[in-house]
Amino acid sequence: MKSLIIIPAYNEEACIENTVHDIIEHAPDFDYVVINDCSKDRTKEICEQNHFNYIDLPVNLGIGGAVQTGYRYAYSHGYDYAVQVDGDGQHDPRFLEQMLQVVQEKNLDMLIGSRFITKEGFQSSGLRRTGIRYFTWLIRLLTGKTITDPTSGLRMINKDIIQYFSKDYPRDYPEPESIVAILKRKKKVEEIPVIMRSRAGGVSSISPLNSIYYMVKVTIAILIERIR
Repeated sequence: MKSLIIIPAYNEEACIENTVHDIIEHAPDFDYVVINDCSKDRTKEICEQNHFNYIDLPVNLGIGGAVQTGYRYAYSHGYDYAVQVDGDGQHDPRFLEQMLQVVQEKNLDMLIGSRFITKEGFQSSGLRRTGIRYFTWLIRLLTGKTITDPTSGLRMINKDIIQYFSKDYPRDYPEPESIVAILKRKKKVEEIPVIMRSRAGGVSSISPLNSIYYMVKVTIAILIERIR
């Protein structure tokens, strides 16, 4: 069984080196690929200097396009499992072996690492937690499934979902929408508790000023996905 870690990175010069070395040390049985989403800082240079496995996108595709590039890479290289690990250092690769074991034992299509089951580690800001609770409610309303951390980027998927996401994946803020997409197709989605860390550096793409835009846009996208 081949497993791939997809690391989307945009302007992550402060974090990317430690993130990849952390993965190499604590998830040695996984392959990895950094998707440099046309960063304007030294992210590409750092990948080159360290001889990391990376793909350099010629234009900025956003988080959805970067992650989908990773899924297309996983599909074309015959990987059985793929997991997204953000380039900002928030996701702890020590949980990946456990996630893979759970996915295999339960024959899951997607497994999400949730910070809100045991509520340990970094819990995000109060404003973001409010938005996350809203999306938990919306997804439960539309699908009947409770997902405690629907915006978590730490998600492991199997080969069937790799193939699906390689062809069809949301462009902007894709996590809640993609969950609805596969739940609608009667796929098996579960969560396990993980401990996340605060961002090691750089700036989040979701600022307080555009949080309302984010919630409205993702809500519309989820509703369209549900009735599509």
